[in-house]
Amino acid sequence: MQKAKWQNVTNNCTREQFLENVTKNPRFLYAALSAFSTEDTMALFESMGVKLKTERGRRVFPVSEKAIDIVNALRLYSSNAKKIYKKVSAIQRNDNDFTVVAGGEERLYDKVIIATGGKSYPLTGSDGSGYSLAIKLGHTVTELIPSLIPIVSHSPICKSMQGLSLKNVKISIKDEAEKILYSDFGEMMFAHFGVTGPVILSASAHLRNYNISSLTLSIDLKPALDEKTLDARLLSDFGKKSNKDLVNSLGDLLPSKMIEPFIALCGIDGRKKVNSITKEERKTILNTLKSFNIPLDGYRPIEEAIVTSGGIDVKEISPKTMESKLIDGLYFCGEIIDVDAYTGGYNLQIAFSTGYLAGKSAAESF
Repeated sequence: MQKAKWQNVTNNCTREQFLENVTKNPRFLYAALSAFSTEDTMALFESMGVKLKTERGRRVFPVSEKAIDIVNALRLYSSNAKKIYKKVSAIQRNDNDFTVVAGGEERLYDKVIIATGGKSYPLTGSDGSGYSLAIKLGHTVTELIPSLIPIVSHSPICKSMQGLSLKNVKISIKDEAEKILYSDFGEMMFAHFGVTGPVILSASAHLRNYNISSLTLSIDLKPALDEKTLDARLLSDFGKKSNKDLVNSLGDLLPSKMIEPFIALCGIDGRKKVNSITKEERKTILNTLKSFNIPLDGYRPIEEAIVTSGGIDVKEISPKTMESKLIDGLYFCGEIIDVDAYTGGYNLQIAFSTGYLAGKSAAESF
């Protein structure tokens, strides 16, 4: 199983840098990150034989670029633990212990850690059932919304370019007044439903408080070139291909799959000879290279989100132990807690850090 290019196991950064990338309740994570840092995560996987590498944005990947290597390492690490693979349907707090109902059977436990994830990726078991268990135990769950999720656009341009990845582009999300709400630089991809990829997923985390159907994605296809330099490049290319049709003259500037949609967005006849392109039309081409605009319409279903934003209210959890403030012996960790971050390995590290602290605290509380 090959990793997607924007998935990674952690981020090679300091605690302060990490917290700057947490979008909800970053201060809650201070003790957890102190207990088990990004360095600890990297050292653990290296000790299990998984060689790691750090790429752009401090993202940490297996050298093999195979996600299954991470999965296998974790399976081996936990192989000596006693595990029961049955879905939990109820948890009841007794005077001195908990009754856990799983697979129709009741079992007694001294401590319980709820680590069921959010509502994203339900095929993994992360189907939102943990929230119901927590609510029945008296906990509060904040509003659940998708984060780090692909964005829907009904523009036919996206579908015509589905599967096309763009690297080293600058994106801006603008409102109806052309105010820039978010910008980023990196990689994105077109899909039949709209747009996805690292910069798009990151953008989605910034837009939760906006009506996305009123926003526009603006892509600078040539961020390294200012308008004057890019115009000189256009003049040079057109001079070399003056007798060609416009549709056959942009191959040095654009991916082939993008040329016809690009020309359509410019509103110029693609069969027009380059030597007939007017100054105004060249200006339109220039502006579109610097601002390739796509209207946005919504988000994909929460089941396709990388993380669920929202969860158990952090006011009801001790940040120093991950233990419930309402019920002794009950702990939480991972995505079920109301904390989430941008893409870049931060959300997995939140799971590792809170999981470590919850386990350690539960074990030391006897």
